[in-house]
Amino acid sequence: MQTSFSARQLADPAMAASEAVIRKCVHCGFCTATCPTYVLLGDELDSPRGRIYLMKQMLENEREPTAEVVKHIDRCLSCLSCVTTCPSGVNYAHLVDHARAYIEARYRRPVIERMFRALLAAVLPHPRRFRAALMLARLVRPVTPLVGRIKALGPMAAMLALAPRGAAQAPSAVSSPATAPRGRVVLLQGCAEPVLRPEIRAAAVRLLNRSGYDVAFAQGEACCGSLVHHMGRDQEGLAAARRNVDAWDREIARGLDAIVITASGCGATIKDYGFMLRDDPAYAEKAARVSSLARDVIELLDAAGLPEGKGGEGIKVAYHAPCSLQHGQQITSAPQRLLTAAGFAVRTPAEAHLCCGSAGVYNIMQSGIAGQLGDRKVASLERLQADVIATGNIGCAIQIGQRTGTPVAHTVELLDWATGGPIPPALSGALNRGPADDGA
Repeated sequence: MQTSFSARQLADPAMAASEAVIRKCVHCGFCTATCPTYVLLGDELDSPRGRIYLMKQMLENEREPTAEVVKHIDRCLSCLSCVTTCPSGVNYAHLVDHARAYIEARYRRPVIERMFRALLAAVLPHPRRFRAALMLARLVRPVTPLVGRIKALGPMAAMLALAPRGAAQAPSAVSSPATAPRGRVVLLQGCAEPVLRPEIRAAAVRLLNRSGYDVAFAQGEACCGSLVHHMGRDQEGLAAARRNVDAWDREIARGLDAIVITASGCGATIKDYGFMLRDDPAYAEKAARVSSLARDVIELLDAAGLPEGKGGEGIKVAYHAPCSLQHGQQITSAPQRLLTAAGFAVRTPAEAHLCCGSAGVYNIMQSGIAGQLGDRKVASLERLQADVIATGNIGCAIQIGQRTGTPVAHTVELLDWATGGPIPPALSGALNRGPADDGA
């Protein structure tokens, strides 16, 4: 795509990076076929190609964002299915993140919307605040139908609907050594996942230990910054990245084989720290080193090999590929390969490339579209008639679990179970047989 950014504009590294992305787009339109919002809405401006045009006009002409432009950019899930499809190598993620930061700095949203976005940014990245918020949500859940009738309070209704009914115990963050160590890893502690599903961390620690890895937790680590970064709050996202780079750099100095992540949305962001902090002389090199060590837990296990165990035999698994794993990190076949190696009968749904609608806070701020995508995804998964649905991202697990009676578990929970660990809590009592029958 031809551009006409001025030399002054291109002196800004963020603008120069966006201009380079725009120039790669050749208008082919392949991306429209795999874009969830275009598939649902059929509006060219709700496709990657249409959004690139809107972002180009806004950035190139330094225009104040209009409500119409903001609407279409906000509707983007950042699922990055377009990146997988694009034959020209357009890095849409970096462009849309820049556009969101540009909008955040220049567009004044309606007051209720500003309040909800500020609330999400202040609560979700902080486990203690998030846990307290969920306790409050359980108390006011009975009024959800009334809240949902008020359009401006749609995000509040969505938050209440997504809140789990029970309270989970905080997971351990104590380092766990392997019996016969082959390496040392740091496990990301996360923010939302340990509050919503602490059993995922426990399963990952057990499985990593059995695979020969000492598991450590970095002091001073915090939220990866993904949630605020994708909301356009770039300075908050960069501050989170710097804090984690400092924490992990200390661990690297002690000897580290990998920084392991169990939430694929976090992993996609951490692997991008090198780009995010490329212009910070104090952090560029350290951030690049951190990104090079970042591994999704499935990615690491696929390279290292699973412990022996075929405990999944006879159990049918419907595998849902998180967008942040298959598109954001380009990890496509490893989860199915490991589940199959553990004995599970793995099935993949139709439209596996389409997003489930979770996408960070998207299912709160864009609950209508998210709901349609969630229903569509669950219908595809349920047609497989599986015993359990496996996925690799906490947001997907909550979005799908809200809509189905089929148990939903993290892939690492199933692999842990099949190789000697306990049955995942989501499956307890739901299956007639499995590894738990052998006393695991």
